Amino acid sequence: MNIRTNGTIHFGIMDSIEDRGWKHGQIVGIKVKEREYYVDALDYIEKCFCEGVQEIARKCIHPPVFVEVISKDSQEQKFVVEVDIEPTSSLVKNTLFEVYLPKYNEDSQKVTLTKDRALYQRLGAKSEPVKHNNLTTFIQGLQDRDAQREKAELSSTEAHTEICQNLGRKLSILLNDGKSYMDDSLRYILVTNRCEKDNLNYINFLMHLNIFCVFDFDEDSNVSGLYSKYKEHHATRSYFLQDFSNESKTGNPPSQKHLCLFDQTSWIFCNGRSDFLGDEKPCDENTWIRTKKKYLKKAITRICDEILPKRSFIVLFLLLSPVQKQLVDTFQEFYTEMNGTEYIVCISESRENYGKWANLAQASCSIETLEQCSIVGMKLSHVDATIQTMLPSTAQPRHLPVSTRGLCTLPSLEEEKLFSLEILCVDQCDDIKLDLLTEKEIQEIEQNFYRGRKIIWENFWLADKRRCGEIIEREACKDASKLLDDILRGSELKYSVAKLKIFHHPGSGGSTIARQVLWKRRKDLRCAVIKTSYSPATVCEHALAFRDYEEKEIGHCLPVLLLIEDYDEDYLEELKYELTDAVATRKINSPRPYFILMCCRRSNDPERLCKASPLDTVAVTHKLMDSEKSLFRTKLEKLKQKDVKPEFILTFVLMCEEFNEAYVRDFVGHILQDIDHSSRDTCLMRYVALLNFYVPNSYVSLSHCEAFLGLGVYTERQSRAYDFKSHLSEQARMIFIELRESTTYISSVRIIHCLVAKEILHQLSGNEPQSQLAMTLLQEKMLFENRFGREEFIKFIRDLFIRRGKRSRGDNTDTLFSPFIEHVCKAEDCEKAIAVLKAAYELLGKDPFFAQQLARLNYNNEKFKDAEYWAGVAKFHLPNDSYILDTEGQVYRKWFSFTVDKMTQEDTPESIIQKIEMALKAMKCFRAAQQAAKAERDSMNNAGYFGEVEVGCRLLKFLSTVHVFSRSPEGKHSELVKYLITDYIPKDIEKPWGRLHSRLKGLRQNLYNALEWISEDLSYFQTDKNQEKDEEDEKEEQIHNPRKWLKRQTDVYAKFFISTSLIEDSNSGPESQLMRRMNIYKSGGGSVTTILSFLTDKKENRSAEKLEKILSFYTENPVRDRLEDNDLINYILCHITLACLAPGSARLLPLQTLRELSVRFFKAKRPFPASAHFLLTLLYWPDEALDREPHPDKDEILNSALQTLKRLYDIKMKDVPTRKKRIYTHFFLGKGYGLSKIVHKTKIDKLISGSLDERRMKWLHGTVWNIAKIRDVLKRVSGWTTDRNLFIRGHTKAFPILPLHRDSVPPGNENVTFYLGFSFNGLVAFNIEVENNP
Repeated sequence: MNIRTNGTIHFGIMDSIEDRGWKHGQIVGIKVKEREYYVDALDYIEKCFCEGVQEIARKCIHPPVFVEVISKDSQEQKFVVEVDIEPTSSLVKNTLFEVYLPKYNEDSQKVTLTKDRALYQRLGAKSEPVKHNNLTTFIQGLQDRDAQREKAELSSTEAHTEICQNLGRKLSILLNDGKSYMDDSLRYILVTNRCEKDNLNYINFLMHLNIFCVFDFDEDSNVSGLYSKYKEHHATRSYFLQDFSNESKTGNPPSQKHLCLFDQTSWIFCNGRSDFLGDEKPCDENTWIRTKKKYLKKAITRICDEILPKRSFIVLFLLLSPVQKQLVDTFQEFYTEMNGTEYIVCISESRENYGKWANLAQASCSIETLEQCSIVGMKLSHVDATIQTMLPSTAQPRHLPVSTRGLCTLPSLEEEKLFSLEILCVDQCDDIKLDLLTEKEIQEIEQNFYRGRKIIWENFWLADKRRCGEIIEREACKDASKLLDDILRGSELKYSVAKLKIFHHPGSGGSTIARQVLWKRRKDLRCAVIKTSYSPATVCEHALAFRDYEEKEIGHCLPVLLLIEDYDEDYLEELKYELTDAVATRKINSPRPYFILMCCRRSNDPERLCKASPLDTVAVTHKLMDSEKSLFRTKLEKLKQKDVKPEFILTFVLMCEEFNEAYVRDFVGHILQDIDHSSRDTCLMRYVALLNFYVPNSYVSLSHCEAFLGLGVYTERQSRAYDFKSHLSEQARMIFIELRESTTYISSVRIIHCLVAKEILHQLSGNEPQSQLAMTLLQEKMLFENRFGREEFIKFIRDLFIRRGKRSRGDNTDTLFSPFIEHVCKAEDCEKAIAVLKAAYELLGKDPFFAQQLARLNYNNEKFKDAEYWAGVAKFHLPNDSYILDTEGQVYRKWFSFTVDKMTQEDTPESIIQKIEMALKAMKCFRAAQQAAKAERDSMNNAGYFGEVEVGCRLLKFLSTVHVFSRSPEGKHSELVKYLITDYIPKDIEKPWGRLHSRLKGLRQNLYNALEWISEDLSYFQTDKNQEKDEEDEKEEQIHNPRKWLKRQTDVYAKFFISTSLIEDSNSGPESQLMRRMNIYKSGGGSVTTILSFLTDKKENRSAEKLEKILSFYTENPVRDRLEDNDLINYILCHITLACLAPGSARLLPLQTLRELSVRFFKAKRPFPASAHFLLTLLYWPDEALDREPHPDKDEILNSALQTLKRLYDIKMKDVPTRKKRIYTHFFLGKGYGLSKIVHKTKIDKLISGSLDERRMKWLHGTVWNIAKIRDVLKRVSGWTTDRNLFIRGHTKAFPILPLHRDSVPPGNENVTFYLGFSFNGLVAFNIEVENNP
């Protein structure tokens, strides 16, 4: 008070001189039992001063402040006690302070004051009495000291004023690197405490920040605090700390693990919630440390390590009330995870709140560092206004079109609830402050698009505002618009969900065209882009809410145009099914579709896909029309005039050249001319090129690239302006394009075009084979250990090695292995391919599917021992996976076929036994695969049955060549047949084949069971994918034309079980019955599918003759001579099939006789196959001639058959979506009576003109029912609808009937007419129309 302007006395901070063994300034704290003692001490201190100055002294000495000391080593509560001394010149001018010193008397235990007064002065860090001989000088210096004090106070005031004036600029620098507006790509994590009611008026700026999550320490936040206000403006998800930190353990797929976090703000209550009815109540500091602190640490680690990349977010501490210790714990956790305060900002209006926070936080970092990242003393209302002026867009509302041709407002809260849709508004982008965008920024937005980045709405908006060049409209865009107009005009079919497909070459502008269509229609349709990372059910729910939003009558809403890009076919089908089903339940008829799915997908052959479905498909190719060429040339000239170098708009330049291979090669060669082959970024280019060329839509996260290039953590302040591009070579900057992943918004890198990636791979590899490049990539620990976007990176690596090419997915060809592995096999050798797959297997956690690929690769290259090993490895990991068990079967099948093909005349009896053993082992594996497939609820894998038949038939052929079973002179296999189906065993093989006999004698039954299963499976579902294609490859035939495959294998099977001598020997015994059945089998009458396949034969007379021949094998009197169940099914079906081909055949029995024969399927109390019940529905459907009187008994039969068919169908379908296995309608109800009223689908097909694809489209769009010839053949029947369910009357009873299209059923209760179909799932209605009253 005598010398200084101000000072602070600390109790609990050590002095290195007086406190030996401590560092100077070391914080240890002291125990404080009663704080009041320290406050009362001021009264005692006052008494030490002379009476005249006691009042002044009291004003100079501030009350004590208690700062808690946090110690990891001690649970004991200690404090640093601060006493501030502030002798202002106005108080102490011309005053000297003398004191009586207090002394403690041990005897009396009292404090007494000395009689003499002492004058003290502060010298350095000590307080010492003024010596007597210096007293005069000290008193004389009083005026000088007062002048210095006044000067110091004045400069302090000026400095404070200066800081206040700069806080606005400091806020701008901290939040947006000093730009005039904020970067909306940055996310914010808010950490805050109790917000008082008055302050709620000044936190509007928070409503406009891109807030990722909030750590809220106010338990009343939902009732009266920040959360209650924020919820009024935004959709949120509330968590407690433990929920948020553990959410990654919910078992969601990786792509969906963090999904919702990006679309809605997560609000984390860090210390309970007062209004919550569960157990989450607030707790004191010690309990919080014990029970919740670990979850805080987990949550922050999860955000910083897994979800948000560094430099993509700012942590904003908003101190709105006195600070709790937990808030400081949060700072320390973020400080540790983020390696400093570079992206941490603190705002506190109250200096006192900030002071406490900073004192506690300085355990982690210095006060100076904290000062640099803090805004202190600025009024919250000023912070609010300042930040709002920095926002890149205005707070104006967004609007949607409505059916009355007006507009409605779409608040953020409502929009965020529909988080699976990216909604395109009428006034999209109009909220952007155009005056804030510099010409350079506008040019960058334009250039990014022409470099190859996906078009954004700002591109269209700036073009409309004439702030950048027009966007070229290709002819395909006009075509898509015309198709959309046709769909909107409606059709007779009234589809509730229509599809408009855009297939495009990669980089040809398909995505641009799709978005152009959306942009143009945003004012008269509701438009949105689907985020395919969400489930179809979620998208459906949001799409319906989007359609209905603010509409008065949901029957007259505007159609919704939904863009879906780079989708999976299953996803699209499921979404269409969900939408159709949801619309159907609403029971509303609309002349226009409810939803139009604009499906945009890359394909290497878009024209082929367009020809297959021309009425709803547009193809976009690299080929430019003449009119387009001039547009592209003009655009390129305009861009060059803006000083844009061609290499920086490479994708557009290549598009102008129609991606001519030679041009791409030369251009890439020019760019790579002086590249440093040894640099890290060149190496990165090679890796990215490898992934981009072989894996569609692949990318590498920016975080992976930074880790690989060694761009570590930057802690210094200037690195806020850090730019990844600045660390790349000039070549890499031209080749790479940075993009943001649409679901997680994580920045990533890819090469501008897959053809450029291909050329880079070729030109940079030099003599290094691609297998070696992949090997090197697999050894890059920095890439595989980086946690950001790790799941996506691993998925792309997996796809590189095991994703097979499929034309249906838009790939060039169907491949047996991944295109990369096929390239290595072709360009190098299979050994290299095997080696790189082995390395990938080891690196990716011994993935069983990699082991499976190794087995396949080995057996395809005739390395059967290795194949057997790898199949065993895969089976060890997944012993019940039907696909892996099938692979094991294929190993032995291929091995068996290989050894049989290589067989020589000198083969020993032992080697013959080995071959048979191998075939039987293969069959056993296939049967295991069949059993495993039955248990798999979500898939139908029938490969085990096909595999067993193929290897079994090959084994029969092999056995027929063994000398002991030599053919008879007529070429028959009598000896072999006798061995296989009787007890007979030739002497030569009785002992050597001892362990084979029982298995070989079971061969016929095993093959029969597998063939029957395949036949029934083919009866259920649509399988005629390409029946007109003549496939050479057996495997291809099995997939593309399974009916043809089945017929061929049935012939082989039957051929080896026919023996005329056996028939003669046994006369009418079981062997004779079997021979008769085998003859029927050989002739094509042995199964439902082979019998029905006669109807697809172009020569009907030939098929009719064959069927008559088959019927001749049966008994003359089937009523008397009872047939076995399966024989009876085939016998009746032969009659129905023959009646379709030759209605006048003498072999045909009347319908009544067939009914009498089939009644066994109803009366007998044993299970029958589905085909038996299917026949009952055909035979017992009311007949104009036979059923003139109503017959309830016949309805009983029909009802039983339909219910059983439904039950068997449900068992067969398991949990597989119906869209994946479409039911096949075999027959339709025609005009006429008896068997002639049963019309097969092939008869209708023959009445439809056009190619196979055109005929398919007519079925798909329902235009077949407009063909007069078809209407003449089929009979329209009457039914009715109740609550969107369809019914038809049988003889007397009502039966529910399945509509082919659910949305074709009219709402309400209506009388309808339709065509009736018969399937293995019961009755099906086609072309439903409301019946017009006469």
